[in-house]
Amino acid sequence: MASADEQFDALVADAAEVAPREELREKLRRSEREARPLRAKLGIDPSRPDLHLGHTVVLRKLRQFQDFGHTAVLIVGDFTGLVGDPSGQSETRPMLTTEEMAENARTYFDQAGLVVDVERAEVHGNSEWLSKLSMPDVLRLTSTTNVAQMLERDDFQARYREGKPVSIVEFLYPLMQAMDSVAIRADVELGGTDQTFNLLMGREIQRAYGQEPQVVVTTPLLQGTDGQRKMSKSFDNSIGLTEPPDEMFGKLMSIPDELVVPYFQLLTDHDEEQLRAVAERVAAGGGHAAEAKRRLAREIVSTYHGEGAGRAAEERFDAVHKDHRLPTDIPSEVLHVSDPNRIWLPAAMVQLGLVGSNSEGRRLISQQGVRLNGELVTDPDRECTSIELTNAILQVGRRRFVRILPMLGP
Repeated sequence: MASADEQFDALVADAAEVAPREELREKLRRSEREARPLRAKLGIDPSRPDLHLGHTVVLRKLRQFQDFGHTAVLIVGDFTGLVGDPSGQSETRPMLTTEEMAENARTYFDQAGLVVDVERAEVHGNSEWLSKLSMPDVLRLTSTTNVAQMLERDDFQARYREGKPVSIVEFLYPLMQAMDSVAIRADVELGGTDQTFNLLMGREIQRAYGQEPQVVVTTPLLQGTDGQRKMSKSFDNSIGLTEPPDEMFGKLMSIPDELVVPYFQLLTDHDEEQLRAVAERVAAGGGHAAEAKRRLAREIVSTYHGEGAGRAAEERFDAVHKDHRLPTDIPSEVLHVSDPNRIWLPAAMVQLGLVGSNSEGRRLISQQGVRLNGELVTDPDRECTSIELTNAILQVGRRRFVRILPMLGP
């Protein structure tokens, strides 16, 4: 078992901020003396069920606490989800239904289990205590802070200055999240740097309720594959945990070289000496940087798809991109057509699940991102016949292939 000081060094090594830093060291030492594991809390937003690599940064930090023998406490925001976390939002978010939150939470745990040992974690829905608060309870909670403190939030400030509405109920969100810390007596709360305000509010409310304040540990926000903005599905720069191995490998190979070291640091298990070696290869550029990126892609794919999956994905990647061979496992999809002589290609791409809309299909064709039987499609309004498309290979982007089986009728 690692000592308290060894745990401290490991836990703060790649954290963005630990506040207050020395309080964490003291809590760990006390835990060691009293043989009482710390309670490390992570709140789960049920509005986003699909996890990507960016979400795993904080999940990996929670797993670190678990591996050191501490208790991971996962809080599903099944009550706060009715409000919606205002962090980073430019407008009030719509409320979710109970059914939507339950389904999202189920999907979340299925994916979070790839990182955290959910079986060993303590799991709560915050409706357990928040739904039971009486009006006097709410008044006591709201009396612990003031409007000026709430307006210290950057997102609230910006919306207030721009004349955009800030709902009173949104002021309650950080207070309710803080009550989660009171209810489960959190020693530590984890979150991304965009959660700093909410997490620090937890310290204030715990103090107001006579508890020892939690230590706040924030983790960096992972940059997306574009290397410009944080990873987000809405920015189309994310890598989902449940994406197929080939898709995951290809996206990792597309990241800018300057992201290779941060990805190694935040998404894999390597010591400082190994990270320095990776940094030297990336700095050398050319083939050295490309090999470092390949290693990263292999490791991450194998982490989420099993040992050997990374190497297999790499081989298929090379077959397509280096040897210019078609994949051997191209899926076949039936294309239902009403007029076998006039099949609009963008609409066919939508039906085959290759794009989300006709306009996206036309845009990808205009950007030279679509091939039919290996030939570049240049006309965004290309029409084909069923004879042309029978057993044809349609390629969208670098990694999506479909063998078309036209069928007359709806």
